[in-house]
Amino acid sequence: MIANLPFVAVALLIGIAFAMILLKYNMIKMIMGLGILEGAVNLFLVALGYRESGIAPIFTNSPANGSAMVMPTVQALTLTNIVIGVATMALMLVFVMLVYKKYGTVDANEMRRLRE
Repeated sequence: MIANLPFVAVALLIGIAFAMILLKYNMIKMIMGLGILEGAVNLFLVALGYRESGIAPIFTNSPANGSAMVMPTVQALTLTNIVIGVATMALMLVFVMLVYKKYGTVDANEMRRLRE
C-alpha cells in the first residue's frame, strides 16, 4: 500500500482539480484548479520514473555493480512541464486581469449576464 501512495495522492489531487475547474465560477479559482492539476501530473511523472534503490542518472559515474538508474526521461518531461505551466499560468492570469478591467468581475456567470 505504501508503494502506491503517490498514485493515490495523484488521484486525489486530480479529483480536487477537476472539482475546482468544473464547479467554481471564479476564474482565479479555476486557474488554481489548473495549477493543482499540473502539480498532480508532475507528481505522476516523477512517481512513474522512480525505481527502488535507483541512483541518479549521471553517466560519469555509471553503476558498475548493476544497480538501476532512475528514468531521466520523466524528469526532463517534468521540468519541461513546469516551465510551460508557469508561462501559461502567467498568461491566464493576465487574461483574468484584462477581463476584470473590462467587466469589473472575475465571476464567469456574472460576465454572461453582462453580455446579454
